[in-house]
Amino acid sequence: MISKADIEYKLNVSAKKYNILFYDSVSSTNTLLREMADKGAKDNRVLIAERQTAGKGRMGRSFFSPSDTGIYISILIHPDKEIKNPVFITTYAAVAACRAIEKTTDKKPLIKWVNDIIINGKKVCGILTESVFENGKMKYAVMGIGFNVFYPDSGFPNEIAEIAGAICKNKKDLLREEIAAEFLNQFSLTMDYDSFFDDYKKRNLTIGKKVEVINTANGDAYFATVKDIDENCCLVIKDEEGNTKTLSSGEIKIRLQQ
Repeated sequence: MISKADIEYKLNVSAKKYNILFYDSVSSTNTLLREMADKGAKDNRVLIAERQTAGKGRMGRSFFSPSDTGIYISILIHPDKEIKNPVFITTYAAVAACRAIEKTTDKKPLIKWVNDIIINGKKVCGILTESVFENGKMKYAVMGIGFNVFYPDSGFPNEIAEIAGAICKNKKDLLREEIAAEFLNQFSLTMDYDSFFDDYKKRNLTIGKKVEVINTANGDAYFATVKDIDENCCLVIKDEEGNTKTLSSGEIKIRLQQ
């Protein structure tokens, strides 16, 4: 069982602004927090769960969220008040997650554009930001992040067994609490362009790699080489015909080629 007291004890001054609610089990921390936001919940509301029965991933996929091995967090953000560019919420979270893992373990995580945290070639953390608009403007966003801290006793489901991993092989008391607290510490400090962009690029394993680019709307795919990540955290690629393109995460997904 996650210890609320141990998480709150490890929060720094900037992270103590968060109003944290703890749950043993929820369907989805993102779903529940969106419901709260629609009923008037304010900025800095954070949900932390031991388990999700219907965890959400990008592009309608589910996120495997068993108890005892992971930790699942959602944060309510009103971008017009807190950050200059809401596009960066997911990338802020990716940098904060890497820093949190480094500060609490001996691991050196990398980022697969745009939102996957990778250790030893396996995905150990996923991020999903959901934005709600009103009259053409963003009303609020909910950023959800799930950490696979330890390996599940029964292993990962077959459909993700080849790509999913965990931060640590062996269970360690209070590590989930340490990672959660340090993530909130880092996220509360990261919402500034200059503090995260260089770090995001440095940690990104996608630059220089050949990838398969898949259009999420129609399934069309082609191969390209990643040349850079621009100042808006878009992917700059060169396709096999020599054309340079800039892609946003909402348009495509990528698959690294060996």
